[in-house]
Amino acid sequence: MSSATLTPPPTATASLVVDTDVASFVFKWHPEFAPRYVGILRGPELVVSFMTLAEMRQGALEANWGPRKCDVLEAYLADFTVLHSGSVLCSTWAAVRNESVRKGRQMSSADAWIAASALVLSAPLVTNNPKDYRHLDKLQLVSAAAG
Repeated sequence: MSSATLTPPPTATASLVVDTDVASFVFKWHPEFAPRYVGILRGPELVVSFMTLAEMRQGALEANWGPRKCDVLEAYLADFTVLHSGSVLCSTWAAVRNESVRKGRQMSSADAWIAASALVLSAPLVTNNPKDYRHLDKLQLVSAAAG
């Protein structure tokens, strides 16, 4: 059975899809996790799914951030290329959800959009939660997480 491959940080990749957890760690400068990912993210084009954009904005609303902090978040997010939904992405999302169900794995809708984004772009997904994605065929993962 094939599944997602966990690889060391890429040395020459055109782009990386950044999972919400990693984008959030770097934005908030999580003292343990942010330093692990900064070097990985330096160089290639950084892409986030529209779902990551939505999740980060939801987090700001739930934390009741004021306009100034929200402006800082928007400036940070502007540095990413955003992959928006379209027909190919929707079909890939459906395939990701189907593969997860066939393999008996629970996968959130949000994680499926993020995985589908990486698959559509044929780009590695940088995540601190590789266990959420390992069951997917053809998905390349990059993580600084232990296990």
